[in-house]
Amino acid sequence: MKPPIIKNINTKGKRVILRVDFNILNEKGKIEDDYRIKRTLPTIKLLKKKGAKIIIISHLTEGKAKTLRPVAEYLKIDFIPSVLGKNVEQKISKMRPGDVLMLENLRTDKREKNNDKNFAKQLSQLGDVFVNEAFSVLHRKHASVARLPKYLPSYMGLLFEKELKNLQHVFKPKRPFFLILGGIKFKTKLGILQRFIKIADKIFIGGALTNNFFRLKKYLNNPKIILPLDVKRKNGVILDCGPKTIKMLSKIIRESKFILWNGPLGDIEKKGFEKGTVAIARAIAQSKAKSIIGGGDTVAVIDKLGLIKKFSFVSTAGGAMLEFLAKGTLPGIEALNKSRR
Repeated sequence: MKPPIIKNINTKGKRVILRVDFNILNEKGKIEDDYRIKRTLPTIKLLKKKGAKIIIISHLTEGKAKTLRPVAEYLKIDFIPSVLGKNVEQKISKMRPGDVLMLENLRTDKREKNNDKNFAKQLSQLGDVFVNEAFSVLHRKHASVARLPKYLPSYMGLLFEKELKNLQHVFKPKRPFFLILGGIKFKTKLGILQRFIKIADKIFIGGALTNNFFRLKKYLNNPKIILPLDVKRKNGVILDCGPKTIKMLSKIIRESKFILWNGPLGDIEKKGFEKGTVAIARAIAQSKAKSIIGGGDTVAVIDKLGLIKKFSFVSTAGGAMLEFLAKGTLPGIEALNKSRR
């Protein structure tokens, strides 16, 4: 079931809690990539136009930056260095229609990751309506994703709707359908491999995944699966694909009508091992195939190359995209569908 969308709801004068994914800061507190911010702006602008009082909430990954202040400064909006408390309530009570403010990193409170119902209930009391615009975290069973919709009328944002609509195309693709899987985390790719071995015409396993693939004996002789013809190694570890592999993949890409790609084909953070990823990005951008791309590292590469607009759809999600494609739903989607309205 598709959750209702906020564009059809009257939010004039209402306090709207907007869950976004602005987990885009490095350990120095600098914005690494503003792609997710740009994709979220249409929903913020819509809510402002509709006269809502917008309260933005997000998280930051542990081990990186601890405060969302740099994002608020980038957006030029008010920032409150806490999530709950009298200072938050007082600031919200003074908001006028069209005002926007951002609360501090949700994970400063341990109850967020613990999916604590009391924390979700406290958050809900800050608003009248909840809007989830963080498709990239819908696979997380955290309080602001899975529990908060139980306490407020809840809706999906404009980006959420685009993600859902475009990713659903993958279940009924044009053929030949070519699936490219790269990256590091093999476990996160296993579900999509198991499901799409029946749907895709060809599947390429590249990047660091190749180091672990040979453990899956039941897939070793599957004619749909393609492995690198040549690779670049360092200390025995595969770090990129070689020129023969790039040539082979470019040919398959030209012959394909639908391409799904998640994960870089090499260790792009190490100099000299990004060539395969860059070459494949350019090959897909030049092809006539419908193309859907996802994964933070993959998106960062094509954004840096200035190729974003050359792809049919570029997802803001990584893990959530993979889990949605593997299972057809996500905890955050189920939570919105069960929301009281």
